[in-house]
Amino acid sequence: MPSVSPHTPSPHTSPDPAPSASPATRPPAVGRRAVLAAAAAAAPVLAGLTAAPASAVQRTASSPTARQEQGLLPGGGDLGPNVLVFDPSTPDIQARLDEVFRRQESAQFDTGRYALLFKPGTYNGLNAQLGFYTSIVGLGLSPDDTTINGDVTVDAGWFDGNATQNFWRSAENLALVPVNGTNRWAVAQAAPFRRMHVRGGLNLSPDGYGWASGGYIADSRVDGEVGPYSQQQWYTRDSAIGGWLNGVWNMVFSGVEGAPAQSFPDPPYTTLDTTPVSREKPFLYLDGDEYRVFLPEKRTDARGVSWGNGTPRGTSLPLSQFYVAQPGVPAATLNEALDQGLNLLLTPGIHHLDQPIQVSRAGTVVLGLGYATLVPDNGVTAVKVADVDGVRLAGFLIDAGPVNSPTLLEVGPEGSSEDHSANPTTVQDVFVRIGGAGAGKATTSIVINSRHTIVDHTWIWRADHGTGVGWETNRADFGLVVNGDDVLVTGLFVEHFNKYDVQWTGERGRTIFFQNEKAYDAPNQGAVQNDSTKGYAAYKVADDVTTHEGWGLGSYCYYNVDPTIVQHHGFSAPDRPGVKFHNLLVVSLGGQGQYECVINDTGAPTSGTSTTPSTVVSYP
Repeated sequence: MPSVSPHTPSPHTSPDPAPSASPATRPPAVGRRAVLAAAAAAAPVLAGLTAAPASAVQRTASSPTARQEQGLLPGGGDLGPNVLVFDPSTPDIQARLDEVFRRQESAQFDTGRYALLFKPGTYNGLNAQLGFYTSIVGLGLSPDDTTINGDVTVDAGWFDGNATQNFWRSAENLALVPVNGTNRWAVAQAAPFRRMHVRGGLNLSPDGYGWASGGYIADSRVDGEVGPYSQQQWYTRDSAIGGWLNGVWNMVFSGVEGAPAQSFPDPPYTTLDTTPVSREKPFLYLDGDEYRVFLPEKRTDARGVSWGNGTPRGTSLPLSQFYVAQPGVPAATLNEALDQGLNLLLTPGIHHLDQPIQVSRAGTVVLGLGYATLVPDNGVTAVKVADVDGVRLAGFLIDAGPVNSPTLLEVGPEGSSEDHSANPTTVQDVFVRIGGAGAGKATTSIVINSRHTIVDHTWIWRADHGTGVGWETNRADFGLVVNGDDVLVTGLFVEHFNKYDVQWTGERGRTIFFQNEKAYDAPNQGAVQNDSTKGYAAYKVADDVTTHEGWGLGSYCYYNVDPTIVQHHGFSAPDRPGVKFHNLLVVSLGGQGQYECVINDTGAPTSGTSTTPSTVVSYP
């Protein structure tokens, strides 16, 4: 067996950087850091910015009065008080950024939501530190249209140098020229780095090289080297990098120019030359003085950034074709807007729902800004999508309500069978949380029934800390259930569910990168017993599936309530030639529970308190 790591990670923690980091760049050793600490307590809610944002926010006129004369809901409108728009002449930009960060730095379960939008141009001497529920976004068609000579920083000072809870924040569509040559982006789950151009290097670890558990990069160019250091796992898609420093447990690349060669498990690199199918996330931009939403086109066998020649390929819609939804607008009004043919732009804040948002028109866009959050209050499903072409869901958080919802997001009704290969539905940066911010329950978080759906970066999380947390308090049996055929998931993070974290019954499914932790809080072996099997697999492919494939999948256990719990395997799948897995691993975090196998009855057991992964390179 490999040697035992000198440090025992806590949940959402990392061992010291892998030996593949060169001695000259390898950070110092890091002691164990507690994760579930009082430091995670949220800051109090504060009202209104001291620097009023109104002068910085462009007020977009609604479409002409014809809609109103017909009794229809208007499109366009005010983006709300928590959208701050800057141009290079805006005074006191740094002070405004600092004020948002002061409020959001440790506000893990608070209600503040912010989008920081930068008009095209050049900005000098800024350091935009990002806290919880904060998105920073450039408003050009290309990242290079909006350049910050400075940094967009995520660090972990609020949590004693531990970056494992740096969730729910994002950076998109900007060019950065870091002050010291390297930008720091020490994030965990639900923190996408999209359409970014870093004219320098990118450091994914916190100051002091403490624990880190992330992360996701897509459609980005990093001219220098990416240094993950202590990051446990990472997925990079359709990008270009100047180099990659090291790997800890699971580093996955698809369609990345400059990616390291395939070498799993030592170093733990899983490298695919291309991404089979991808379509980048919709984004807001300015065309002169008019806001529009760009809809990137689908790419097959994608490699490198989509904006390499400047203007990306795709179409756009004016904001007048969107109903701009403010918190407090009832779900009936959102559905009325959709019925009238409008799309939805969800502004930053908490949106309570007493009925599902019903998306029934092909090509509908539902786009959130600043981690807009949907809360189903009475046990309804938050969003339901019909079996139609080309729906785009992006950029919002679904927070389970106190009354159990059977599902939180449904893409296609049960039995969906239409062919959507030419124009699939995409689900991108749509995150789910059950508990943590308060008691919440949902039997299943996300159900995908429509064929050819692309799920591109999601974190589906049954909370292990915060409020409203307990084996039955925030009960949630299943994370992601895929019943549709030909579904592709790129960047799948699913954690802590009471039964299967992922259950797949559709044919020809594919997953590129999976990160999982089994539920910490199982009270005993009987609570997780699955008939004759010890524990529910993290990733279950149904017994009658004939074709399925996965690359770079990892599952960790940390049964801290009953460390004697044994999990038979992380992965369960039928033994058929058409069902294939590449580069699997399981890890026992500090010996709190153990795995007997990796997949089915294959793979060595985890050993004692060692945090060394047990791996299977190819199955069957």
